[in-house]
Amino acid sequence: MKQETASILWHRLDVDGHDACLLSQTNVGHSLEGQAIFIQDGKPCCLGYEVICDVGWRTRSARIDGFLGTSKLHYAIERDSDGQWTLNGEVQQGVDGLVDVDLGFTPASNLLAIRRYGLGIGEATPAPAAYLTFPELSLVRLDQTYRRLDTVRYAYAAPVFGYDETLNVSPHGFVVDYPGLWRSAAASD
Repeated sequence: MKQETASILWHRLDVDGHDACLLSQTNVGHSLEGQAIFIQDGKPCCLGYEVICDVGWRTRSARIDGFLGTSKLHYAIERDSDGQWTLNGEVQQGVDGLVDVDLGFTPASNLLAIRRYGLGIGEATPAPAAYLTFPELSLVRLDQTYRRLDTVRYAYAAPVFGYDETLNVSPHGFVVDYPGLWRSAAASD
């Protein structure tokens, strides 16, 4: 049985687009389901996604379905109990042992690390993730860090992108202000 917990609608800031996401709790964990619609390389893009986590917010699987321009897209990501990741059935190198998936086209997946680590104010942690690049759509290691500043703000850094900003976060863990990239337009917490 699924129980809906919270939802959010983001407005994308760097290109035209939106993303809506629903957070749910299940008998065996949590899920994030959403739809991202935006312009990518001058083409319309529509991506439905779902991330399934266990009760400890560890990613079990993710799926992405949609289109970019006239190309249909379907990606299935799995993480087994040994920490091995597959993308459409193919083992992915360089992401072994990572726990979180980070979908490169939505701010929804930042919630996973925020909830899983449950940092206290002033605490920090490295939070490497299996990052789904977009539009290339491959899984690579993304080194990132979170430091909780207060009840609603986290210092977030992803050095490979030169990104080092303060994220504002809702009580459920959704990023509501992702400077330069996303801003919440509506939420139901």
